[in-house]
Amino acid sequence: MVTVIEQGRGQTVRALELDTNYHEAGAGSPVVLLHGSGPGVSAWTNWKRVIPALSGSFRVIAPDMAGFGYTERDPDLKYDIKLWVKHLIAFLDALGVEKASLVGNSFGGSLALAAAARFPDRFDRLVLMGTPCDKFVMTPGLRAGWDYQPSRENMRSAMSHFPFDANFITDELVEDRYQASLIPGAQEGLRKLLVKPNDEGDTPLSGMPTSVVENIPHPTLVLHGREDRVIPVEMGILLARTLPNAELHMFGQCGHWVQAERFGPFISLASAHLSKASA
Repeated sequence: MVTVIEQGRGQTVRALELDTNYHEAGAGSPVVLLHGSGPGVSAWTNWKRVIPALSGSFRVIAPDMAGFGYTERDPDLKYDIKLWVKHLIAFLDALGVEKASLVGNSFGGSLALAAAARFPDRFDRLVLMGTPCDKFVMTPGLRAGWDYQPSRENMRSAMSHFPFDANFITDELVEDRYQASLIPGAQEGLRKLLVKPNDEGDTPLSGMPTSVVENIPHPTLVLHGREDRVIPVEMGILLARTLPNAELHMFGQCGHWVQAERFGPFISLASAHLSKASA
């Protein structure tokens, strides 16, 4: 029998009829951190270094979205972007947060865009990292999430696609994500969220359409690693060109984990951007 180490457990609030796991620290303007997807992902595995770094200036809130981490799973739910937006809004309502800024990593960036487009008055500023825009094809890094079978060796292999520098794949990171991948239903749920790869040829995928993105007015900071092998850097460039009020920072010798590989600059840039949020 495998024991799951529950280091990603935080507080719980009821949102969209789901017991929703989240982490919270600090005071000030609310900033919600939205995690990515992939094996062993959760709010904790994505943001455990970022939460304390931002909490000195902001009220930082990091939820496990429906289908991820330690948030309750409902087998009858159909996971799609509409559901995640509803869950996010219900989560904010449950915490009494009327307006917040969003920091979205990969899948979390797509969720931030969808939420800002659907409920513009609920959000202030956006920070997007490694976020897709419009049509692209499944990369080996994304396929690795579908193929993953829980083991430490397989987790290390899956993670190899993410950073530019393999030294970022530490034993601690592998263990954190491996343990999170053992949460009952985690991998089964992940496969419901991801597009099944084609047996032959490319697998087409789609981020947020440019026709939607071009109407999102929120001040946005777009961050992307030049060597991102999960979400190609061209996606970040297209996103920044399409958003009407965006600034792009491209990091050389950096893969998909901007918040890890460029931790210091990420905190500085995000803090400066988010500090301009309206009171």
